[in-house]
Amino acid sequence: MSTLNLIATATFGLESIVAGELKSLGYENLTIENARVTFPGDELSLCRANIMLRTADRIRLKVGEFKATTFDELFEKTKALPWPEIIPANAQFPVDGKSVKSTLFSVSDCQAIVKKAVVESMKRKYKIQWFEEKGPLYKIEVALLKDVATLTIDTSGPGLHKRGYRELTSTAPLRETLAAALVILSKWYPDTTLIDPLCGSGTIPIEAALIGQNIAPGIYRDFTADNWPNVPKSAWKKAREEAYDNIKRQKLDIIGTDLHGPSIKLARINAAKFKLDQDIHFQQLNLSDLSSRKKFGKIICNPPYGERLGDLPDVEKLYREMGKVFNQLDTWSYYILTSHPEFEKFFGKKASKKRKLYNGKIKVDYYQYYGARPSKRNYQQ
Repeated sequence: MSTLNLIATATFGLESIVAGELKSLGYENLTIENARVTFPGDELSLCRANIMLRTADRIRLKVGEFKATTFDELFEKTKALPWPEIIPANAQFPVDGKSVKSTLFSVSDCQAIVKKAVVESMKRKYKIQWFEEKGPLYKIEVALLKDVATLTIDTSGPGLHKRGYRELTSTAPLRETLAAALVILSKWYPDTTLIDPLCGSGTIPIEAALIGQNIAPGIYRDFTADNWPNVPKSAWKKAREEAYDNIKRQKLDIIGTDLHGPSIKLARINAAKFKLDQDIHFQQLNLSDLSSRKKFGKIICNPPYGERLGDLPDVEKLYREMGKVFNQLDTWSYYILTSHPEFEKFFGKKASKKRKLYNGKIKVDYYQYYGARPSKRNYQQ
């Protein structure tokens, strides 16, 4: 492999955040589409993206893209792609699929045809009739959208939200990638106090600490492409060395509070796994007791949404309390993620800005309330 077409997949609404991360890593000529950002690179780029991107879901290697409205067309065009240049003879190469608004709507049939086409392509190269598939994993995906087939191979393995610090979770955890995006969207600076007063198992404070210390989210985990013979070990070594060199240890003022004691205990355990327990102060605390002597700061939280009808009265009561408590910190900025369509009504204040996002399959809004700006530093909210 030399020049590669790489795809960073993303949750709807986070594509521009992922693109911004890629630009900060020095990548250009980005193509931003729904749920993905495509960029050119090499083997080192593949390693860097997996290790360093905070808000992408996974990194895929794009093998080809073409229009296909018949199974014959799908077979022949798939077969013509350079599979043997990427996949070794002993590899495992299962096929996943999805189809949206396409003539070829049977996903199982599309998967079977792509598998057969890849096998035929590899037979010609390796001069064998049977592939045992006991080696490294090259998981193929055929994605059909409006009759355009995109063929990719997953390089990540478990999704990039699997940092490795959160084996234990509280109820309804927020994905790490979305938590990181909430912090990035708040334009929080590491010298600013950050509080999550409904922190659960600590995902938002931990992601903020990783950002504040510039610790790459994938620095301590492995990826599927770690085992690929055509991605040099030296590329992974260099990318990880870069990640370690980029760490900027500095004093942070991050606080996570929650009324639920077991969640606070989990949060401390999770933070300790990445040696962030000295950077975050976790405390069991009732929301009504929240206060700070700091004049400026940011609150970022993911409160309950009340998705179940019976929970709505309690959730709406919580939103009213949040409005009263947060209003006491009237020079602070606060950022709240929820799917409740009438959040502003119960909170008692209209947001400065809203951004539509997805938390899993749930449509949510990110309500952003801008406080005063510190006079010593003129930065944009």
